[in-house]
Amino acid sequence: MPLPLAPPLEPMLAKANTDIPTAGEWLYEPKWDGFRAIIFRDGESVRISSRNSLPLERYFPELLTPLRDALPERCVVDGEVVIATPNGLDFDSLQMRLHPAESRVKMLSQKTPASVVLFDILALGDDDLRATPLRERRSRLLQAVRVNSTVGITPQTDDPEEATTWYTRYEGAGLDGVVAKSPEGTYRHGERGWMKVKHLRTVDAVVGGFRPLTKGEGVGSLLLGLYGDDGVLHHVGHTSGFNAAERREILRTLQPLIGGESFGFGRTPGGPSRWRREADMSWTSVTPSLVCEVSFDHLQGNRFRHAARFIRWRADKAPSDCTFEQLAPPEAFALEDIVVAPRR
Repeated sequence: MPLPLAPPLEPMLAKANTDIPTAGEWLYEPKWDGFRAIIFRDGESVRISSRNSLPLERYFPELLTPLRDALPERCVVDGEVVIATPNGLDFDSLQMRLHPAESRVKMLSQKTPASVVLFDILALGDDDLRATPLRERRSRLLQAVRVNSTVGITPQTDDPEEATTWYTRYEGAGLDGVVAKSPEGTYRHGERGWMKVKHLRTVDAVVGGFRPLTKGEGVGSLLLGLYGDDGVLHHVGHTSGFNAAERREILRTLQPLIGGESFGFGRTPGGPSRWRREADMSWTSVTPSLVCEVSFDHLQGNRFRHAARFIRWRADKAPSDCTFEQLAPPEAFALEDIVVAPRR
């Protein structure tokens, strides 16, 4: 008999919240920084399905045997594929695994093996558990999974104080923050029925250029840089989200600076994106004399993974003071003490 659920399935999602919710009943979990995956096991067949329902097992062959050892013979579970290092989760290494060459995938699977952290069970045997309250699904997950050195289960608590401790303590391990879920909640595909509270950090960055609006007059985005130990300015990301009046005003401010040397000696803004080849990625260099404070959620190497959010101008800050030292990560934390199944 086939599984009661089959791909493609959208995962349940979380909406952003500024604070960890405390009013009412909640179950809290650390938020993992990896590839979301719904995993289907039917006998020897294992399918690792991405958030967009694409198969991931080809890129993570080292997970198949541990998943067969850990999971019941017929089940569907929800979790995150991560790569854990002594310095925490490594999202860069995770992205490098999505490579078309089988030989490279095999080499990386040995050099940087992945793990799976589970946090939900959607089906067990012939039973569809999606309408079952989360509290009971959690119990079924703990009973059903035989944790091992590669497959673990995320911790969970109903204590907001403990969740607050996790939020602060686990940042050094590369975790995103905290997810809050209703203990009576059902599993609803594609809906943002959970709450997530993500870490946000701030940095003072130098404006080294801009991209113009594709339509209309003004600045589309500001290109941000930080100085390395060698005194060279390196591009680290961009910030946008200005209203129409602000875009025109910023362009007027930048006019006298256009043509100045900024990123020419270090890392420069990228060309056309491999994901959006039709996009115009041209940019204009400006003299690096303006500083702004921005907030960001993730670093990918020494650059912002997503667009930073503009906070304010820093007329009191010298551009030369905007260095990579600001991006020093929080103290690393051992991941084996986070998952229910310690890594051995």
